[in-house]
Amino acid sequence: MELYEAIEKRRTTRIFTQGATEAQLRKLLAAGAKAPSSGNKQSWEFILVEDRKLVDQIAELKYQNNRKSPPGPGQTQEEVEARALNQKKWFANASVVAVCTRGGDVASAWLAVENISLAAVAEGLGSGIIAFGGEEKKAVETLLGLPAGYDLTCVIKLGIPEVAGTKPAMRPEFSWLHTNKF
Repeated sequence: MELYEAIEKRRTTRIFTQGATEAQLRKLLAAGAKAPSSGNKQSWEFILVEDRKLVDQIAELKYQNNRKSPPGPGQTQEEVEARALNQKKWFANASVVAVCTRGGDVASAWLAVENISLAAVAEGLGSGIIAFGGEEKKAVETLLGLPAGYDLTCVIKLGIPEVAGTKPAMRPEFSWLHTNKF
């Protein structure tokens, strides 16, 4: 698959019919490890979470994290709760990889995540990136046994999408470009 085609086809996948194979995961993680990094430190680490009990605990922590969000404009607390429950359900059938970094090199970790996401498209897979904050982030780090000096960047869900994603609404091309000043 050509690079620009992979970029165009990449979508966030929420519902999976099954996870990626071990061979696919190895290819995706190898692609992630080829990302550029600050000072060539290659400070990322990947944790493949195969234990479904651990996956369920991570999903529960995401649920708890999301339900703390205040309702947005025109939203009710019930809608916040429903969205949080969906986030929890969307871990089902997915392969789960935690992306971690040491020394605060978050930018390099996100470059690895992008490589993984684009490689997933080339493999016919979907991906969904899950971020954590606050005490739930610390709980996931503890659950996964991160050593001192390492931080969780995100969790990526990977696998076969239930249905092909539709193209999200995009801003008009170059409406986000400014020259010299904002």
